[in-house]
Amino acid sequence: MAKPPQDINAYLATVTARQRAALQRLRKQIRAAAPKAEECISYRLPGFRQGKMLVGFGATGERCVFYLMSSKTVPAHADELQDYVTSKGTIRFLPEEPLPAALVRKLVRARIAENRD
Repeated sequence: MAKPPQDINAYLATVTARQRAALQRLRKQIRAAAPKAEECISYRLPGFRQGKMLVGFGATGERCVFYLMSSKTVPAHADELQDYVTSKGTIRFLPEEPLPAALVRKLVRARIAENRD
């Protein structure tokens, strides 16, 4: 079993160049939307914590994945996410078709609000 990454940069070094570029962009967007959040590795994946787990991200197969760490956020934004492959708490996207910054900001802010409740 491979040693788990110790930080986000170590994780990013393990994915393809295409995925790395898309995930670095997502990382910056999350940081901009949640400047008080701290970076972490949780369940072997990069994430951000602000009190509680906020969001995570990673790569699987050919896609990138944005983990919302909630079963409420995806259904609450279903109309805006209809062009993406989603499941209960995840959004999958191709590296060449990254999530728009405004959508990431909205989802991260929704998660911050959920964590306050």
